Amino acid sequence: MKKINKNKYIKKMAKNMSVDAKSTQEKEDKEEAKVEEEEYTEHRNEMYFFLEEYPEYRISAVGRWLEDQKGKVIEDVDTYFLHITRGSRCDSVGECLDGWSEQNEEAEEKWETLCERIEKLDGLEQIICDEESFGV
Repeated sequence: MKKINKNKYIKKMAKNMSVDAKSTQEKEDKEEAKVEEEEYTEHRNEMYFFLEEYPEYRISAVGRWLEDQKGKVIEDVDTYFLHITRGSRCDSVGECLDGWSEQNEEAEEKWETLCERIEKLDGLEQIICDEESFGV
């Protein structure tokens, strides 16, 4: 029967285990790098809402999102409106009229009606991302 040197055996096993652990870590690092290297496609849709009975009353909105190579949306979709005079970002449709007013009371009511109808829409995010224009 062959005698085994315990210390030598333990060192050899420890070395093999560290090689296996290193190999496993390298595999994990490669997989992680592959995920980080995956390319995403940025999408942007600019559209506008309008009053069906008065189409000249319009409010623009923008949807932005990222998709992976399989077409799956990554992270949250960013949707916002554009101020009717400044074109700056507005997080709610009501902000689109801030700092601006119509001289004509009838026109002001139409703008407010447009904002109210947009606020009441179901699936607003999807509309902003899919449509070119949308009458309310």
